[in-house]
Amino acid sequence: MSILVTGGAGYIGSHATQRLLRDGHTVVVLDNLFRGHRGAIDRLAGQHGVGDRLRFIVGDAGDRDLIANLIVEHRVEAVMHFAALAYVGESVDHPLLYYRNNAGGTLGLLEGLALASDRGRHVDQFVFSSTCATYGQPAPEFVPIPESCPQSPINPYGWSKLHGERMLLDFADSMTRRSRPFALAALRYFNVAGCDRSGVLGEDHTPETHLIPAAIQSVMGTREHFGARGGLSIFGTDYPTPDGTCVRDYVHVEDLIDAHVCVLKALRPGDRRFYNLGIGRGYSVREVIDSVRRVSGKSLDVSEGPRRAGDPPTLFARPDRIRAELGWKASITSIDEIVGSAWNWYQRNPRGYR
Repeated sequence: MSILVTGGAGYIGSHATQRLLRDGHTVVVLDNLFRGHRGAIDRLAGQHGVGDRLRFIVGDAGDRDLIANLIVEHRVEAVMHFAALAYVGESVDHPLLYYRNNAGGTLGLLEGLALASDRGRHVDQFVFSSTCATYGQPAPEFVPIPESCPQSPINPYGWSKLHGERMLLDFADSMTRRSRPFALAALRYFNVAGCDRSGVLGEDHTPETHLIPAAIQSVMGTREHFGARGGLSIFGTDYPTPDGTCVRDYVHVEDLIDAHVCVLKALRPGDRRFYNLGIGRGYSVREVIDSVRRVSGKSLDVSEGPRRAGDPPTLFARPDRIRAELGWKASITSIDEIVGSAWNWYQRNPRGYR
């Protein structure tokens, strides 16, 4: 199968590209390299057996004419759409950037699919990278969070993704009315973590805001190379949780991508699927920090600060639906194993892809 992967040079998109190549697919990667890494693509291209099944194009996922041309030229059959900005705090400071890039990018991508369909190349399978941020701050009775939880985002990032889900549904309905069935799946991620256990790909953000890599970089003394300085801070120690810090669901990136593959195989014309992707339990900030200490065998000093606005005490998934319908469940649920995969990558790549 020929699959278009938008944002395929980024953290999650590159891991998806790796898995699809291993499964024998042809992968057309589109990335503008704003936060993706050419180094990730170079590493994938250097793997044995890839050959010409990896095509890399620098460009924007929202460029409808480029999308249409790529679909026709490479005979694309399915799309995995990862291209997005994903910093909650940044979305609050720069909301229009997030609406333009995330919602606008999805709009342009769908316009490109429509143009390609008019030219005789109909893409009928679409897997969308969504987020648990579309749920906002769920009421206690909705934790663990099911897909039936009301969607009420509390930041522009969550809204930009929810707009993407809505556009996909409306686009699918319009294609059905044109007798061109379109199957979609929106996968609502919880906290994606860890790195490719073969050591090829990793997590490299600038700035780095995710807890596990930030803690590892603090231990290694390399945090300044990733757009941050100083030690590690805990934001809020008085939450109504066992140790006073926020609790989150950490799903390993390889499990996450395995779910994408399962969903893509299962999609049938006209499908509308929505799944939560998580392990179904949470780890607190202190538990994650303790894991980094155990895995690294090093000390890690942290400072304690006030809560950040909009941080719910506890968020973790109820991933029952995808297990019941597709048989998928996370295979890596130990926080030490998740942290260990990231630690191993950073030991090999202390400056990331640089």
